[in-house]
Amino acid sequence: MNRQFALTSLLLIFSATCIAQSRVLIRYRDPLYDKVRINRNIKYNSPVDSSGNRREYLADIYEPENDSLTTRPLIIWMHGGGFKYGNKKTGGIPLWCKEFAKRGYVCAAINYRLSKKRPLKKFPDLVEGCADAIKNLELAIDFFKQNLNRYRIDTNSIIVAGNSAGAIIALHAAYSSPYEMMHLINKPGSDTLNKRHNAADISAIISFWGALFDSNWLKNAKVPIVLVHGTKDKIVRFDHKGPINGSLAIHRVADSLGISNDLRVYPGYGHELQKHFNPFFAGRKAKRRWKEAADFAAEFLYKEFFKK
Repeated sequence: MNRQFALTSLLLIFSATCIAQSRVLIRYRDPLYDKVRINRNIKYNSPVDSSGNRREYLADIYEPENDSLTTRPLIIWMHGGGFKYGNKKTGGIPLWCKEFAKRGYVCAAINYRLSKKRPLKKFPDLVEGCADAIKNLELAIDFFKQNLNRYRIDTNSIIVAGNSAGAIIALHAAYSSPYEMMHLINKPGSDTLNKRHNAADISAIISFWGALFDSNWLKNAKVPIVLVHGTKDKIVRFDHKGPINGSLAIHRVADSLGISNDLRVYPGYGHELQKHFNPFFAGRKAKRRWKEAADFAAEFLYKEFFKK
């Protein structure tokens, strides 16, 4: 009896292995490439500030090694840190860039302008920090459009992505405008600002535990959104709280407006999909959830743009 049970178990394992090995790997959905080439510290903007000092904004570019395709979709990744801290190597950014580069995307992790005010304490500073970062994002998009041949980019397929503050930047770059953001905080002169939505022609958004300042702004565009969030997030609330509209609120309103979107929920998990948020150390299990988030987002994008 025991011997027969053991043989049956081995046959089941062998069958499962064969099925797994027979799965056809598909570009943009599955990791096709084992190696990723990283080109670090590419200067995408070098402005001179009011003091005459030049500040360089840099990007790390991730590409699948030995990829022969002449044009690839671009994902621009922006880090978290409350608009006050962080850089292009912070948290899950390198992991997500590698995960998507292995699937055939070009990924660019960018540094952006950090606030010198108190965005973690004062809502107007938070909004201004986001607006300033969007300007950097748009400059990065312009840089890659100007260098489309160098990096073999399909400029009709530019996706913006991020976690926490980075996701907030991505959402507002598509669904808000300089006018709306400054009008929200009663900034003098806001009536003269640009009112155009999705000025950079973003194709889709990956929002990992992000938020919108006003969910009504979802009426402004029809950009697909993939969302991941923990229900116990106390940094960026999962639903609606005050001026912060988290992933559940976005998902609910997007559904009502017919905006293509999908939401993966992590019940009981907090910010960065951790049980107890620690900005300095994530841990192996949290990183495993970050990879799951990448798998979920890749599946959404594949179905949205590439599945025939």
